[in-house]
Amino acid sequence: MKLEKYQKEHSAIICSWIKDEKSLYQWSADRIGKFPLSDNDLNENYATMVNNNRFIPLSAFDDNGNLAGHMCIRYPYDEDDNIVRFGFVIIDPALRGLGNGKKMLQLATGYAKNILHASKITLGVFAGNDSARYCYEAVGFKPVGKTEIYRMPVGDWECIEMEMVTGS
Repeated sequence: MKLEKYQKEHSAIICSWIKDEKSLYQWSADRIGKFPLSDNDLNENYATMVNNNRFIPLSAFDDNGNLAGHMCIRYPYDEDDNIVRFGFVIIDPALRGLGNGKKMLQLATGYAKNILHASKITLGVFAGNDSARYCYEAVGFKPVGKTEIYRMPVGDWECIEMEMVTGS
């Protein structure tokens, strides 16, 4: 697996992986705000952020060159370049449960540590999304005890804050 810079043509494929509203909100926390997704919705969501060096969308490709996953890295605090946040983490549904999420996250944590020189990586995961939480924990993320309630169109969801200290 390898990580590359996200390209606009990836949007249609990534958006096609979202098959229901629950999946949409688990993935985007209502940042996109509509279902079903159209081919260009991810591009539209990223439009105001992609020219900002504080937002890095990435796509993961399998060994055959097929798009296998996607995520973004952003700097959540203007005044702090030591902390980055992972978001919009998704793996092609046909490739889940095979270690691909773990591989993508390992590559991304290496990038955050070695290229971005981040000393801490954070992310949020919804309490009911056990497979994602287990994947994050397998890579080294730990819950930090902070939770927040998100009011979603499909109900109120508890979000668990997680972090990894990289030692950079």
